[in-house]
Amino acid sequence: MTSAVLRYSAFTTDPQGGNPAGVVLDARGLDGDAMQRIATEVGYSETAFLLPRADGDLDVRYFSPLAEVSFCGHATIAAMVAHAREHGPGDAVLHTQAGPVRVTVDAGFVATLTSVAPRVDTLHAADLDALLAALGWRHDELDPALPPGLAYAGAWHPVIAAASRARLADLHYDFDALAALMTARGWTTINLVWRENAHTLHARNPFPPGGVVEDPATGAAAAALGAYLASQDRLPDDRGFTIHQGHDLGRPSVLRVEVPVDVRDGVRVSGTAVEIVVGD
Repeated sequence: MTSAVLRYSAFTTDPQGGNPAGVVLDARGLDGDAMQRIATEVGYSETAFLLPRADGDLDVRYFSPLAEVSFCGHATIAAMVAHAREHGPGDAVLHTQAGPVRVTVDAGFVATLTSVAPRVDTLHAADLDALLAALGWRHDELDPALPPGLAYAGAWHPVIAAASRARLADLHYDFDALAALMTARGWTTINLVWRENAHTLHARNPFPPGGVVEDPATGAAAAALGAYLASQDRLPDDRGFTIHQGHDLGRPSVLRVEVPVDVRDGVRVSGTAVEIVVGD
């Protein structure tokens, strides 16, 4: 068992960018309480705990500083790049609480996850009103071409599209009110986006249920966004796009998303990760 905690930043090549995650490559022998304590001590939005299986697959559990979550994209990318650097690139199947997630790490240590089958649902008017009130946003500041919705690719995320980059950049929300609403509805992050063009989107993801004001890069939300855009017939012809996230936090991140024609096959999210050396 190797229960040492590694620290990697996902969706970046710079340790000062991306979204940091804790990684435990072999968590056998750790129970949920121990994992939660470690995640709280690490303090990143997520820590991933890998548990090798006899069949060669990996079980994985994800913990924020406050609670366990069913799936986390950036911690998956971080964990599998760390795993590949120790065991070599290749393919793996991760067994998450949301279901099996396939991950490939290539020779350049770019990781691609394929989400569980995504779903898209309606965001009810009362929930939208409460959400906008907590954010301090108005209905007329939203993009009418991308109506609010709910999307899932391992975790549920409301998708709220701003009409301008300036609206997305100005994010000051009621932490307690938003946390209470999200916890009551089972939402993991709020996927706030602005669509620059068909191939380029910008995103911000508040995560108060996890005790985190905002994620600098959110792979699960990126996969869910891909499913949402497919449902709105807003994907480019090649069905791929890039998300820029974290710039407003000073931690720039780049996420590449590809949506298959049959979204039930899972949305693919790709990115790099780099180790954070404590003391640097």
